[in-house]
Amino acid sequence: MAGESSNLHLKPIDGAVTAPKGFKAAGIRCGVKEKGPDLALICSDVPAACAALFTTNAVKAAPVIVSMERAKIGKAQAIVANAGNANACTGERGIADAVRMAEITASELGIDPDDVLVCSTGIIGHFLDMEKIKNGIHEAARDISVNDGPDAARAIMTTDTRPKMVSYEFELGGVPVRIGGIAKGAGMICPNVATMFCFITTDVAIEPGLLKECLVLSAEGSFNSLTIDGDTSTNDTVIILANGMAENKPIDTEGDDLEVFQEALDRVTEELAREIARDGEGATKLVEVVVKGAESYKDAKNAALTIANSPLVKTAVFGQDPNWGRVLAAAGRSGANLDLNKVDLFLGDVKLVQDGAAQSVTSAAARKPMLSDELVITVDLKLGDASARVFTCDFSYDYIKINAEYHT
Repeated sequence: MAGESSNLHLKPIDGAVTAPKGFKAAGIRCGVKEKGPDLALICSDVPAACAALFTTNAVKAAPVIVSMERAKIGKAQAIVANAGNANACTGERGIADAVRMAEITASELGIDPDDVLVCSTGIIGHFLDMEKIKNGIHEAARDISVNDGPDAARAIMTTDTRPKMVSYEFELGGVPVRIGGIAKGAGMICPNVATMFCFITTDVAIEPGLLKECLVLSAEGSFNSLTIDGDTSTNDTVIILANGMAENKPIDTEGDDLEVFQEALDRVTEELAREIARDGEGATKLVEVVVKGAESYKDAKNAALTIANSPLVKTAVFGQDPNWGRVLAAAGRSGANLDLNKVDLFLGDVKLVQDGAAQSVTSAAARKPMLSDELVITVDLKLGDASARVFTCDFSYDYIKINAEYHT
């Protein structure tokens, strides 16, 4: 992620994906889910530069296959997404249905079908009800407006308990520009190039290749540093559209404007990643795992991810049990280079381990950081200068209940 820039001053604004100039959205109910809104539409007034990241799971849903191919061009104008049905493991019919979703959307909006990216989320192995999808797209296109970014955020939710959205205004070369994003995800979240759904819009003018580089870099410190349960989905998608309608000097080379844009994008993706972790299925705590003092970034990241994915660590956090041995055990099996005689461990600002040995800390003092709804676990390997941070959550009784009953 980009370093701190004195040139960036972010002003929070309303609107989410419709905050930037030239973007409209809608979120409606078409009946694919049992209840609640379940179809979102996002559209730019003009074709936009596009960059996207998709799941690396070998089992890819039909809309992922279709959108991966279209995103290679580096240009798009609309995103259509449904919740309640993943359109995954649905064979040739699934591909045809995904293509048809784009065609219907393009017809309703009067744009090129190739400029429509398609996304689906929900249950795997079921065909889409295309009559409901068609009617939903018609309604969404009719209702699309500059005020409905929050509605689009609600329409992509599955087991999420609340929408995730953020938007900011900042300046590039003295020109006001905007960026906004929405995301969904509460389970089946584990990093691997991209995770869950995240749709980002901006009115910044930027060359597509640089936009892709910015997104890849930003995802590493946010969505690829996020895990709920260690499961990578079949439908994970992150898309950013940049339509240039702010009329800033186009970003087509490295320099101050690119650095400022990178930092703004990083802020958006990090905030959305944190909100996904906070809203993990059944979660009661947002957990931040920090590993520092590693010999390499790879070691730090592997150790942080192993700790964050450990069911024993996550259940201890839920039970507010300062069982630091589980944390060290996870770090020790991560593959990271580690010398136990040098390791320090903190829960919050309470040091429980120094140089691999337990410190004299009362049970109440050790437990105190775990009583908050946010917890930072820090492991200092004291072997080098590399560090990494991973966002996760605890495992509660409700996580089992939600996933045991998801299909039924």
